[in-house]
Amino acid sequence: MHTVAVLALDGVVGFDLATPVEVFTRARLPGGRAAYQVRVCSAGGDVDAGAFTLRAPWGLETLAEADTIVVPGVADPLAPVPDEILDALRSAAGQGTRIASICVGAFVLAATGLLDGLRATTHWLGTRELARRYPDVHVDPDVLYIDNGQLLTSAGAAAGLDLCLHIVRRDHGSAVAADAARLSVMPLERDGGQAQFIVHEPPAPDGATLEPLLRWMEENAGRELTLDGIAARARLSTRTLNRRFREQTGTTPLQWLHRARIRRAQYLLETTAHSVDRIAAQVGFGSPTAFRDRFKRLIGTSPHAYRRAFQGPEARRALNGSQEAGGVLPSDQGRTPLTS
Repeated sequence: MHTVAVLALDGVVGFDLATPVEVFTRARLPGGRAAYQVRVCSAGGDVDAGAFTLRAPWGLETLAEADTIVVPGVADPLAPVPDEILDALRSAAGQGTRIASICVGAFVLAATGLLDGLRATTHWLGTRELARRYPDVHVDPDVLYIDNGQLLTSAGAAAGLDLCLHIVRRDHGSAVAADAARLSVMPLERDGGQAQFIVHEPPAPDGATLEPLLRWMEENAGRELTLDGIAARARLSTRTLNRRFREQTGTTPLQWLHRARIRRAQYLLETTAHSVDRIAAQVGFGSPTAFRDRFKRLIGTSPHAYRRAFQGPEARRALNGSQEAGGVLPSDQGRTPLTS
């Protein structure tokens, strides 16, 4: 039987630990046989899991015997990892063992050097730090998980479910994985990637000289703004404006503006029953198609899929009421089409 070893490090996140235990323990082959044998292991002694303390029944020797190792996240991903843990993971990888991380467990894998030269992901709050600390790892902040074959990484929290279900499907096919997904009350495939959960704050460091201009751009994002118009507002040439934006925000004026508009669109999709076309106009896109394309590029899913996932109950009731009344939502009267 395929053995999955779940590594409980000190400070382990309880959710990350429980996810592979539940998914792999409940997976059943045709006929009802268990698909996996799951063993929770540690370096020995009590493991601090924050709200509780646990004692794993298995030691590190289990890593050498496992077919798959899962490394959950820990409360402090920047804490040093004991050498015995790193050596055990490197040794297992050298034997061909499959190793997967959940959430910030990617920091543990990166510390072994096993992710060097590979794509990897982690919780969106940690992607920048992972890339900074481990420049040889190609960090992708927008996806739910990445499968490199022997090494797999997933984004934060619930993305561990996506990864575990992916592993079940890879091992035993879609039918077994679909049953496991139903038991977890999860779709086998989710729309979009991690990008839809990221708070896309337009970057502006404290004390930036452009800060008043950025505030003005955000307040007027629904208007037709051009590079020349933004430069005139800042009393700068377009060349100087571009250079200062690069220095202070790491992006261009129009890219920053697109992010501000999409952030506003996310808020309207979550809180109103306005049609997607109306929201496109409200946030400054002259073309609904351009809005949908930009939204998908930045958020990783469509505006409709985002609304289904994140719309609040009051807005959902209003939307359902409008659809029952005939499916026509009010539009902005007299609004001049806006372009980005």
